[in-house]
Amino acid sequence: MFSNIKNQIKELAKNAVFVAEKELGSGKGQQKKTLAIKYIVDHLPFSNLIKNIISILLSSFIDDVVEIAVTYMKSFKSSEGE
Repeated sequence: MFSNIKNQIKELAKNAVFVAEKELGSGKGQQKKTLAIKYIVDHLPFSNLIKNIISILLSSFIDDVVEIAVTYMKSFKSSEGE
């Protein structure tokens, strides 16, 4: 079960980082990270109670996935700029 949820979180993280970047622009890293995490949790296909439990149990994983998505986005932007 957690494997499927983790895959959903990974997919949501990509969108979350792009949405946060678009909404807040450059800089404001901590605000963007908070917004990305909120986006992920809000878009999970579960009741609010389950979302809260998932966000607590997988908080570390969600943080890591957001960081990976940020790195991916930065590498994507730099390859576009070249």
